[in-house]
Amino acid sequence: MNKNIGIMGCGWLGLPLAKTMIEKSYIVKGTTTSARKMELLQDAEIDPFQINLSETGISGDIVGFLSNIGTLIINVPPKLRGTHTESYMEKMKYLSAEIQKSDVSYVLFVSSTAVYGNAEGEVTEATLPQPVTESGKQLLESEKLFQNQEGYKTTIIRFGGLIGTDRHPVNMLSGRHNLNNGDYPINLIHLNDCIHMIVTILEHAYWGELFNGVYPYHPKKQIYYFEEAQKRGLPTPSYKTETFKKEGKCILSTTFLEKGHTFNTSIIS
Repeated sequence: MNKNIGIMGCGWLGLPLAKTMIEKSYIVKGTTTSARKMELLQDAEIDPFQINLSETGISGDIVGFLSNIGTLIINVPPKLRGTHTESYMEKMKYLSAEIQKSDVSYVLFVSSTAVYGNAEGEVTEATLPQPVTESGKQLLESEKLFQNQEGYKTTIIRFGGLIGTDRHPVNMLSGRHNLNNGDYPINLIHLNDCIHMIVTILEHAYWGELFNGVYPYHPKKQIYYFEEAQKRGLPTPSYKTETFKKEGKCILSTTFLEKGHTFNTSIIS
């Protein structure tokens, strides 16, 4: 197995992932858009590259970054909120074109369960994606872009809501009232399990496949976030009493679990 990998996007997930891969004797290249983070990556024994993807092209040494790596992990979320939006798909087209010219054999594209839109009930990898948000739509188009290339094999991983020691939705929901969809199930995954899933995919060579990445515990939002706020000593959120109830979507990580793997880090504090 080629242990030279590249991680496009060494942020909240990418940096600890890179450190884990190095601990496992992988040789890791990583990208950042920030000049001040170059030293941070270097200190972590990551070969750093400052690269910016935009709608008009790629700036930085993309050829050098993609050279001599067998596997590329693309962990670049869309920036489609607020006043400044972009065509995520155009950025991915430029990246795909560069991958085609490189020696990369395998791509792991980090996507989101947002591609399932307003689906109801149990959702597996066999469920037809019907995204409603712009980011969900562009992620789905980007998934197809990478899956349809002949020069390399692509695996897609769709993560649910991301949590970790410094990141949890309850921090934003704390003290808010009249929130919607309190009876919907949660679909979350801890940073540790994101890394665990990615490492498992690489080490078992699960290429050309599709994975949902959601911890298999789905209490109702209003119960889960109430309890999580209490544990943190935060003001608890409250939800509307809704007459016309929908069940919401419960996302199952069927592919990963059916291969005999498990999740290791609880989403309960």
